[in-house]
Amino acid sequence: MFGSLRVRNYRYYASGQVVSLTGTWMQRAAQDWLVLELSGGSAGALGVAVALQFLPTLLLTLWAGTAADRFDKRRLLIATQIALGACGLLLGLLDVSGVVRLWHVYALCAVLGAFAAIDAPVRQSFVVEMVGPSQLTNAVALNSMTFNLARIVGPAIAGVLITAVGTGWVFLANGISSAAVVGGLLLMDVALLHRPDRVPKERGQVRAGLRYVRRRPDLVAVMVLVFCVGTFGMNFESTFAVIARNVFGRDADGYGLLITMLAVGTLSGATLAARRSGKAGSRLRLMVLGAAAFGLLEAVGALMPGYWSFAVMLIPVGVAVMTFTTSANSTVQLGVDPSMRGRVMGLYMLLFLGGKPLGGLASGWLAEVLGPRSPVLLGGLASLLAAVGCGLLLWRARRSGLQSLGG
Repeated sequence: MFGSLRVRNYRYYASGQVVSLTGTWMQRAAQDWLVLELSGGSAGALGVAVALQFLPTLLLTLWAGTAADRFDKRRLLIATQIALGACGLLLGLLDVSGVVRLWHVYALCAVLGAFAAIDAPVRQSFVVEMVGPSQLTNAVALNSMTFNLARIVGPAIAGVLITAVGTGWVFLANGISSAAVVGGLLLMDVALLHRPDRVPKERGQVRAGLRYVRRRPDLVAVMVLVFCVGTFGMNFESTFAVIARNVFGRDADGYGLLITMLAVGTLSGATLAARRSGKAGSRLRLMVLGAAAFGLLEAVGALMPGYWSFAVMLIPVGVAVMTFTTSANSTVQLGVDPSMRGRVMGLYMLLFLGGKPLGGLASGWLAEVLGPRSPVLLGGLASLLAAVGCGLLLWRARRSGLQSLGG
């Protein structure tokens, strides 16, 4: 279950991630609270802050994937983590000193989003260099465990600190926490990394990556599935808030419990993925089944009559979505040419995260027109249909004898 932690370099990296991701989730909670304070409780202002943080993903992720193939990923990560930490420290200093304004937060959201957009594909494609192909699935699962544990612990710590000392000190703590990841990266033994040959600088490298994916029907199917599930099926935060308030008449604590129940499911799913990573079996089949199960369970959950039945359904939903995401990530990374891995993962992260603003707008419109439950119901059905379509495309590709992502 923890096999990849036997790898020295990954052990340093994972230790730093535990600290840094907790700080990241603390900052997200504090940032939302600060925006509401500065805007007089405006939900629109909060939406602008979220959009500014996601917009760079659309603009920079493909380029960042190309940079991951061309440059030393470890050094790139050191640079991005220092920059992300500096954003937290600057916002904290502005807040603690009492001079922070809403436009300061907006500007730093955009800068933070830009560095995060560069960091994501580099970090995703660096995992296999630390642990090698044999341990990649296990390492991806352990990363998911760390992420979801931080998602539970971070906001809880932030809530206590905001009440006790204010939002500014939370930002400062997150800025300092980035030193844990930087330290882990600096302590690595570079001779033990599984590095592919560096890709030389050439014109049209982003287009070359897109052509590589287009010529692989199996990759196209997976990318479409990732986009559909990420865009329409995984808009949990916005839809759960509306359901908790407008369907079940719950306050903020009721919304928070829904997020916690989902996090329990995703943490459980990541744990199962880590235990399963050493077993033989088709990653593609598991990915499709995970997406189909997620879509079906989400649609069924939307029909639950009571608050507690809806909340309990979120646990298997979380298990299914984590089964899908971990298997999709490792399937793509292990099924592509190492010289293309950064660019392919850049496209993967663009499709997985870049559609969230679109999904958020669609969810809000559906909730207004068809009722609060409709985004969850239709998002689940869309994920289920996408899984069925992806399964059929992969079956046809295999029957045609085309290059495949394999088992």
